[in-house]
Amino acid sequence: MHRGRIPLWVRVGYSAFIAVLVPAYWRTYGPANFLQVCDVAAGVTLVGLWAQSRLLLSVEAVAILVPQTVWVVDFAGRLAGFRGLGLTDYMFNPAYPRWIRGLSLFHGWLPILLLWAVRRLGYDRRALGIQTVAGAALLLTCYAAFAPPGTVGGRRPVANVNYVYGVRQDRPQRWMPPAAWLAVVVAVAVLGMFVPAHLLLRRFAPPPRRPR
Repeated sequence: MHRGRIPLWVRVGYSAFIAVLVPAYWRTYGPANFLQVCDVAAGVTLVGLWAQSRLLLSVEAVAILVPQTVWVVDFAGRLAGFRGLGLTDYMFNPAYPRWIRGLSLFHGWLPILLLWAVRRLGYDRRALGIQTVAGAALLLTCYAAFAPPGTVGGRRPVANVNYVYGVRQDRPQRWMPPAAWLAVVVAVAVLGMFVPAHLLLRRFAPPPRRPR
């Protein structure tokens, strides 16, 4: 595997995709959608590709490899006729134009792009610690910035971004206190998503050798 810089055509092509994605998503889903982990990763990846940054690309690989794999499995299950987890229900919602739903296929190919980029540049092992802090901060921000589904008359906009209020978008979970649920979400993200991705990347894309 050749290691070096990210080719210009990859950077330009990805930039063109982001230039279409951002206004389309803003108009269709609203600005809150850009706090989703996957959408944050899409934006940071753009910076990482142009900066040739092993660290930024490694951080986003740690962030999304596991959840986007689950997204792909859920999407494939829906195509095969299974109900699945409901993560990709919107991909089959005719209320959204097909081309908008087509843009969301980046959930499937962005992890592959990140794997390729990290393999090419090398994996920065600081990524796990950074993504742990950044991911927890993002979840806390979503919890503080938005009110849970069903809230009426509050000052905060209503949204369940990154499942900080439960697994459903139409109502909050009732199994435990909201703060306890948030703690569970953070723990699952770190231990169930970030750590496994870090361990995989350590084997798949070891850091480049230092010149002697």
